[in-house]
Amino acid sequence: MKTHEKYMNRCVQLAQRGLGTTYPNPLVGSVIVFEDRIIGEGWHQKAGEAHAEVMAIQSVKNTELLSKATIYVSLEPCSHFGKTPPCADLIIAKNIPNIVIGTVDPFAKVSGNGIKKLVEAGRNVTVGVLEKACNTLNKRFFLFHKRHRPYIILKWAESRDGFLAPAHQELGQPVWITNEMSRQWVHKWRTEEQSILVGTQTVLIDNPQLTARNWTGNQPIRIALDQKQRIPATSNIMDGAAPTIVITANDLDFSQSIAPQLAQFLYQKNIQSVIIEGGLQTLNTFIEANLWDEARIFKGTTIFGKGTKAPYLNTIHFEKQYILEDELLIGYNHDSNHF
Repeated sequence: MKTHEKYMNRCVQLAQRGLGTTYPNPLVGSVIVFEDRIIGEGWHQKAGEAHAEVMAIQSVKNTELLSKATIYVSLEPCSHFGKTPPCADLIIAKNIPNIVIGTVDPFAKVSGNGIKKLVEAGRNVTVGVLEKACNTLNKRFFLFHKRHRPYIILKWAESRDGFLAPAHQELGQPVWITNEMSRQWVHKWRTEEQSILVGTQTVLIDNPQLTARNWTGNQPIRIALDQKQRIPATSNIMDGAAPTIVITANDLDFSQSIAPQLAQFLYQKNIQSVIIEGGLQTLNTFIEANLWDEARIFKGTTIFGKGTKAPYLNTIHFEKQYILEDELLIGYNHDSNHF
């Protein structure tokens, strides 16, 4: 691996530590190198707090080395005043001569302006190192700002014979298809995404909590579709454990395709990612509109024989892995999420 790629790869690794805690900001990692040795590193940990470049600079013990060093950053340094001062200004003020950037920031207030400011200050700027990896790192942020909608993840669990639910189920009593470890993975995923969405029937039949109870991290915003306002105030999603949005006929035109309207609704709420957890009608709404980016499908060992058939995704290549005896299939919609 070449030198630039080696240190940019470290930036990506650092940035990933902020997944789920930086919204609405992007994931960013930074390292500072002097004579092929890392002398400082950092990552953006939370919106409103120090950016990755600031954290990296603050971690350098011998600041005299900064004037001879190279700073690597996975995303273009910001050039505007937000909740924190511009990182490009800080890099200039610290006399760091060399800047290596993974990819350009699509956010309108940055979008090349940080690079321009550094170049005009006489700095040596290299752009596009591990660009694909840096773009993928911020697929949620990039898609939100370029396509004006959230990153949409479809998630469901189906029985080994392809059913979402058995033919008969008691209200408020979910039927578990997957094992405990698979369910813990779901809780981890929830901490990584900004929101989670279900339809009315899922709330009425399963009465889910939709929280990340078994994993440390942020709780996602819970979103429920409720056209006719049938969800009772006693439902678990109304317990105050996490922010909750109930979408009714006052918010959307339910006589039209729901998926595009939901995508626009979430964009206006500044929500960059959403997990669609069901049920069948809600999942199919997004599949039929081809409005999704990633699918995560569990196949348990349970056999139902009959019941509610699981959705079908055609011509999608899935990566398969096992969580104990459960299968986990992950696929991407390359027609939908290119940015």
